[in-house]
Amino acid sequence: MKLRLDLKLSQKLIMTPQLQQAIKLLQLSRLELQQSLSQQLLENPLLEETQAELEENEIAASGEREEGSQPISGTEPSDEGKGTREEQGAPEEFTASGWEEYFGSDRRVGDSERYSSSQDEFPSYEQTVAKAQSLEEHLLWQLSLSGLTERGKALARLLIGNLDDDGYLRMPMSEVVAGTDFTEVEAESALRDIQTFDPTGVGARDLSECLILQLGHLGRNPMGSLGARPGALKGSVVESVILHHLKDLEKKQYAKIAKALNVTVEEVFQATKIIEGLEPKPGRPFVNTQNYVIVPDVFVVKDEGEWLVLLNDDGLPRMRISPYYKQLMGAGQGDSPETKAYMDEKMRAAQWVIRSIEQRNKTIVKVVSSIVKFQEQFFEHGVQYLKPLVLKQVAEDIGMHESTISRVTANKYMYCPQGMLELKFFFNAGLQRADQPSDMHSSVSVREMIKKMVAEEDSKRPLKDEEIAARLRDQQVLIARRTVAKYRAEENIPSASQRKRFF
Repeated sequence: MKLRLDLKLSQKLIMTPQLQQAIKLLQLSRLELQQSLSQQLLENPLLEETQAELEENEIAASGEREEGSQPISGTEPSDEGKGTREEQGAPEEFTASGWEEYFGSDRRVGDSERYSSSQDEFPSYEQTVAKAQSLEEHLLWQLSLSGLTERGKALARLLIGNLDDDGYLRMPMSEVVAGTDFTEVEAESALRDIQTFDPTGVGARDLSECLILQLGHLGRNPMGSLGARPGALKGSVVESVILHHLKDLEKKQYAKIAKALNVTVEEVFQATKIIEGLEPKPGRPFVNTQNYVIVPDVFVVKDEGEWLVLLNDDGLPRMRISPYYKQLMGAGQGDSPETKAYMDEKMRAAQWVIRSIEQRNKTIVKVVSSIVKFQEQFFEHGVQYLKPLVLKQVAEDIGMHESTISRVTANKYMYCPQGMLELKFFFNAGLQRADQPSDMHSSVSVREMIKKMVAEEDSKRPLKDEEIAARLRDQQVLIARRTVAKYRAEENIPSASQRKRFF
């Protein structure tokens, strides 16, 4: 074995920390970007947030100084003008901060020695809004009012803590009592007590048990909101359907159920109406369905016949390098080498963050402008005119890589005349047209056509997948039955047998 030295020339793409930061900022959503920039402001002392009003005031102040240094007429202002400025000078001295101090020091009647608290000491709006009660809190409140023993309440709290959001106990009883001194018999007894709580059906272990619990409650209240007769609620058809024929009921095989129970189809229909009035998820009213507001990243508007892309920077911190630290670094007197190195590092980081934000904004506008160019007919006429589009087309149009386009369109939203849309919405596959083989139908528009057909169908004779495919082919869309079934499932549209209605 012989040792030797070789020279090799190669090229490598190295991801510098700055480049990694720029790529990370590019793919962040609006909320994540706000959090990231706020973190940068906290970590980097050279960065500071500026307000638009402050910048405008600085520009106006510099303009006034220039005008003051170079008089237009070269003559002294008249006494009338002086008087006018003196009269206007008093209100100008009372600035916005003066108003805050004035209202912050407001004295209340009967409290002449103390000043009122500042506005910052009051709780925020979110803190004053009443919090929705959870299912667990609702059950624990009822448990505290029950007559159970302390041991029974401790076991009931354990069971309530293991209920899911729908109000079901999905865990086996052996796992619930494992590692405790409770027995399964005690747990079963405590569970029966919980099943008497509101909402009716809570604590069930499966759908059949949940519906049976509610059926027993209706049996004790025969003339409830459903208005059913006492005999039909518990004991015969309804209970038998729940216990043994829920699968057949899901498939709407009423004749099969009637034959198995030796009853008429009309009786099965009546039982079905009662079952449809029951709640399969007792915990549904207590689920916290908090809505989050989506703020668009860009606006697409039409102005004088042209579509414009406007970046939405409202709410994002506007950053600049602190003039104080600029001056301090410019002086450079008495700074230790460690301080100078630290300041240089933070200066480079601040400059890179500002440039990255500017580059991110330019890239987003460039990508959205390309999307608008490809999908102009969509913005003019609606979703029926949406064209098939892939990342490669936009990447070639603006001279960027597909991965960059993917990062730009991730978690970004656009507001346009067609509504609030995610940028990923515009990228979809295509289906060939029968009349124009060179042209394609967008998969999104085909989904809309399927939804429209299902909405307009006869509920007693719903359209099957083969019939939908045939109708689409009549509209010059070449599509297979399996593709129709796929799109129908993606739109959460049940099958024809599940959509069928008998009454």
